[in-house]
Amino acid sequence: MVQVSATRLLKRLKRVRDEHSVDSAGRKLELLRELDLRRLSKPTEVRDLHEVLSFLHAYPDSRRIRTQVERMLNRFAERSDLRRFANALEDTGIEGTPIYYSFYWSTALWLETKWPGCLSIDWKEFKRQDDLRILLYTLLPFCESLILDESELDPRELLDWLRHPDETDAGFLIRRVAKARADEAIRETIYEELDIPYRLSPGPGTPARTGARYKPSPVVFQTRPLDRSRPDLRKECLRKPRAVRPVSPREGQKLIEMTREAMVTRSRDLYAFQFSDKNDVRLVEFDDGLQFAAFGLLPKQRLMLDSVYGFLTLKNGIPMGYVLSSSYFNSTEVAYNIFDTFRGGEAARVYGRVLAMMRHLFGADAFTVDPYQMGHDNPEGLKSGAWWFYYKLDFRPMDPEVKRLLRSELARMRKNPKHRSSLATLNRLSSKNMFLFAGRPRKDIRGLISLENIALAVSRYIALRYGADRERAMRECAQKAAQLLGVRSFRGFTPDERLAWKRWSPLMLALPGVERWTREEKRALARVARAKGGRRESDYVRLLDSHRKLRRSLLKLAEREHEPV
Repeated sequence: MVQVSATRLLKRLKRVRDEHSVDSAGRKLELLRELDLRRLSKPTEVRDLHEVLSFLHAYPDSRRIRTQVERMLNRFAERSDLRRFANALEDTGIEGTPIYYSFYWSTALWLETKWPGCLSIDWKEFKRQDDLRILLYTLLPFCESLILDESELDPRELLDWLRHPDETDAGFLIRRVAKARADEAIRETIYEELDIPYRLSPGPGTPARTGARYKPSPVVFQTRPLDRSRPDLRKECLRKPRAVRPVSPREGQKLIEMTREAMVTRSRDLYAFQFSDKNDVRLVEFDDGLQFAAFGLLPKQRLMLDSVYGFLTLKNGIPMGYVLSSSYFNSTEVAYNIFDTFRGGEAARVYGRVLAMMRHLFGADAFTVDPYQMGHDNPEGLKSGAWWFYYKLDFRPMDPEVKRLLRSELARMRKNPKHRSSLATLNRLSSKNMFLFAGRPRKDIRGLISLENIALAVSRYIALRYGADRERAMRECAQKAAQLLGVRSFRGFTPDERLAWKRWSPLMLALPGVERWTREEKRALARVARAKGGRRESDYVRLLDSHRKLRRSLLKLAEREHEPV
């Protein structure tokens, strides 16, 4: 009997991946066991096998299939075909392969601290080497300024001369920046201006997608076809999670680390996960093994008015995507991403659960999607047809120009059912936010309120009273706001609550007519400002949204036009 090639076995496995029956489960298991013993002849085939295994890890038909998949994933880096094609599989996030990316400061520091020696500078892609030479003047002791003044060594040669033999060039530079005498925000800004490209070499325990799993998650086997239907999002957002469970700080840190690794392996680096707070981590659980790990930001990293949360989407404990949210005034801007491995599956169904989660956590009944998420100046989003994905889920534009263009495109489609919007048209369609209302449509929502006007009002308040002396402004505004709102002492405030109060005080004083508010309205405003630095920022959102006088005052600031002094 002629033996079937590994290539043909892989093709058969890919065909039955989405089938779910007793017969298909048996075929999957046979093919998996056979491919476990065979080697593939192309890097694309190795990648495809890895993707099928990753998918079946999240959507296993049975315990036997899950056990076989985990066995293969646990040994994937030992495969001879993987080792043969490791460099050709760069940036796939597969265990045993390198990753190239310009990591932000906090992520570069985290990687170098946790996996010292694995990070190096990708000099071929480093465009700002001359700026690095200038930065070195601030990072070295004065006695070494001579080498910068007199030597003709290029930046790469300089770092090789300066570093210890046991350090990489990246390790030396990151440690020197960490020691720089500067405010953390200034240090981060200076560093990120260099836009340093890195190579993360594979090593023991370095970030990889292969076999990544949150082990405490329950496992629900996939015994029916995937749900690819288009849900009614207005009904879906009324669905309550099965549970919202806070986790301990220790468990929260594990989930944060897992999420950061999931981002690194997909060449992403997101603010919400760089600065997640282990004290504000919750698991939001739905049916069929679907969970979201919800991460609030560290209090000092929170934005002025918005409440930003990051979420890792888990299916049977397997990371399958992420969500970012920004909330206030019972509205939430949602950025939704499904990792490549899981696209074409249950994206719409999972999105319905996302909106249900936003309503439950933040009281949102209005949702918005920003231009980049829909594809504006985002080639990946344009090619995927993201704008039409949201349109088919009943999101609608409110901008007149976009609405006119939409009517034109719909007319062309009615005339010619085969018509497809060009990339240029999609870029124009996605140039403005789209919205979905679970209740009545309104305009006091995220994406329509001018935060710029609120910011200008606060700066105007400070400028007219303090000019360049912003330090005095912050000191005195904090005291004035306390006197106005009846806060006699900050003794019971935590350090984070004091910081939030200081940051919010000019805004509170700039609110129109605030001095005429009732005593209870002022006390409620004080609770909002304090909650901004509380353990869970979602509590702040609830207090902000329930303060009607504060909402009306912020809207007045947002509607005003401001002229320079």
